[in-house]
Amino acid sequence: MVIDLDRIYRAERGRVLASLIRLLGGFDLAEEALADAFLAAARQWPQTGVPANARAWLVSAGRFRAIDRLRKSGRFRLLAPELRRQLEDEEDRVPPERETIEDDTLRLIFTCCHPALPADAQVALTLREVCGLTTEEIAAAFLSRTPAIAQRIVRAKSRIRDERLPYEVPPPAEWPDRLDSVLHTIYLIFNEGYEASSGDALIRKELCDEAIRLARLLKELHSTPDVDGLLALLLLHQSRARTRQTGQGDIVLLEDQDRAFWDRDLIAEGTALAQIAFAAPPVGTYTIQALIAATHAAAREPSQTDWPRIAALYDLLRRAQPGPITELNRAVAIAMRDGPEAGLALIEPLLSGPLARYRFAHATKADLLRRLGRTHQARTAYERALELTVQAAERRFIEKRLTQLA
Repeated sequence: MVIDLDRIYRAERGRVLASLIRLLGGFDLAEEALADAFLAAARQWPQTGVPANARAWLVSAGRFRAIDRLRKSGRFRLLAPELRRQLEDEEDRVPPERETIEDDTLRLIFTCCHPALPADAQVALTLREVCGLTTEEIAAAFLSRTPAIAQRIVRAKSRIRDERLPYEVPPPAEWPDRLDSVLHTIYLIFNEGYEASSGDALIRKELCDEAIRLARLLKELHSTPDVDGLLALLLLHQSRARTRQTGQGDIVLLEDQDRAFWDRDLIAEGTALAQIAFAAPPVGTYTIQALIAATHAAAREPSQTDWPRIAALYDLLRRAQPGPITELNRAVAIAMRDGPEAGLALIEPLLSGPLARYRFAHATKADLLRRLGRTHQARTAYERALELTVQAAERRFIEKRLTQLA
């Protein structure tokens, strides 16, 4: 029997690890248990088949193997007394199928976003533990160096362990100190799923689905305009998911997508949420981005896109969230409104500064140069973008553009 264990790993890793951290009381032990659980699955499932509830099976297998490993190695007696009692209790508990493990990911995010941790460490740790991103991928997302990211993650784990930060969704009174980081983390989880930073697949559907599930859960627990704005943004982006790549996994640009296949139910829900959030000032950054996405979604044809409105919304966003990525996206909107030359004038300073190694900035410059017919300069910009790109579908797209220019 052939088992696609790699697909199951990508889909279940984050939630299984989150549950194991709750059950075993720490990151390191849970990561060992996760590896043991998937090793057991690789040995057993080809003979028995995948269980009906694979996630619960993996949690159970990881939990029992962790306890067994601790006892055999003699490490069990070295654990803190309260953790020993907890693990002993776990052996007698009902199977995970009857436990509530759906919220474990949200608990993990709140732990990683504890205000005792530095803000940059909060997000890096969550991307590592929840998404399973490598330190290299996280460094690329932060436009930072890999050793610096690795140090942040190690220090954050140590602080959670040493200060015994609670693994829980905190009471409402403590939400204001963590909500911004939690929202940002869910946003980055979706981003990694919507536009994977590496690997063969452009889209990691399991991450997109998980981010939307977490945003909906967050709305149920603590509905605020910022939560509504984030959920709106994710739904509006997800509405285009079916049209963003070909059957072979190649990129389809927004202007070339078949809009008849956009999910109108998600568009209606996302647009309504964005309007509700916009009516409750101060308007948050996710709400502004959701309104931009809603403006794209409202156009039944690319030529009907309201670029003046989108450019105006980016003017609003740059005041609420100044930064090089906002400036780059604003430059694209202005290029579509006023012409490629206007966009290029705004992009050039970014490429000599904060976005010098950002692949999308070079690819954007290349596209504007291509539209202007400046072929040689466009080739140079595309080649630089290709040097900075590791994602397979993105590389194929750039290589195709280079072939067309030749």
